[in-house]
Amino acid sequence: MTTRREPRHQQPKRARVRWTVAVPIVALLAGVLTVASPPGTASAAVPRVAQTWSSLMYHSLTPSPEYVQLRKTLAAQRSSLTARIAQVTQGRATQAAAQIGLAPAVTADAAARTRYAGAREALGTATNTLTVVSLQRPHNAAAVAAAKQAVAAASATAGTYRAQAGQTGTALKSVLTTARTATTNLDNAIVAWQTAHARVVASHQKLVELDKKMAGYAGQAAAISRTVVTEIRPRFVYADSTTVYGVRVHKNVAYAFRRMLDDAKASGIVLSGGGFRTKQRQIELRKINGCPDIWTAPASSCRVPTAIPGRSLHEIGLAVDITSGGRSLTANSPAFKWMAAYARRYGFVNLPSEPWHWSITGG
Repeated sequence: MTTRREPRHQQPKRARVRWTVAVPIVALLAGVLTVASPPGTASAAVPRVAQTWSSLMYHSLTPSPEYVQLRKTLAAQRSSLTARIAQVTQGRATQAAAQIGLAPAVTADAAARTRYAGAREALGTATNTLTVVSLQRPHNAAAVAAAKQAVAAASATAGTYRAQAGQTGTALKSVLTTARTATTNLDNAIVAWQTAHARVVASHQKLVELDKKMAGYAGQAAAISRTVVTEIRPRFVYADSTTVYGVRVHKNVAYAFRRMLDDAKASGIVLSGGGFRTKQRQIELRKINGCPDIWTAPASSCRVPTAIPGRSLHEIGLAVDITSGGRSLTANSPAFKWMAAYARRYGFVNLPSEPWHWSITGG
């Protein structure tokens, strides 16, 4: 990790400024948050600001019962919405089919009624003719017989057309009933869909607000991360660290680190790395990496940037050199791209000059 050395007379001043900024934040959070007890809770010797960071990240990464229930509710609502959409689609198809059948039924009924009306008019004419012929004198039996035959034929035709008109009328009523029912069902389906959609939108908005709230906890943790480093460094002892999947880190970041590795694995990215190392190991690395002077040469002067012993975040378990598949991350590796997209959610920030180096401050 690259570390820029500051003049010694400036270091106390900067530390005081950072602590001055962080104190009100820590005091406020201590009053608002109930410190959780996630896996790897820090020991009592760890500064309160570090415990606050851990609590903030726990709240950021752990869904509340309300959030979990809302997720379940939203899933059920979306399922209902899908069913409502299917009902609307079916309703529209049914209504369209009913409308298609309505026009021929109306035409057939109108034609049948027209034929029946013509047949009744013909029957009336034939009946009048029979009356006239019957009253004629001298009586013409042949004419009367012909008129009676005409009346009988007209009556039969009228009866046939009346039956047909009755059938087409019944058919039209059935089609109209089907069309009205289809329209009513479609209207009801649309109302149900609108209601289901409104519920999904409302639940989704609540989830968005809860997500923002959880992300806010991570943001607050990031704001005090440098103070965490400042307070932990002089007090750190090996007992303050723990192992997560073979990587030793500070207990206060263990829960967030574990969640990060678990979520990465769920996305198909297997992460590991090197976390805590002793000051002696840092001295050895300074020698191995060809630093001009172990204690004074800047990290950038080494063949591989290596912090001055006593300044590395590895020495207090707050930095990890991430690996994937046994290799250090490179800027183009899938693992780095995943980390670049999601690591901040877990409180880890990259040192731009070293794709593999991630810590709670990015330093």
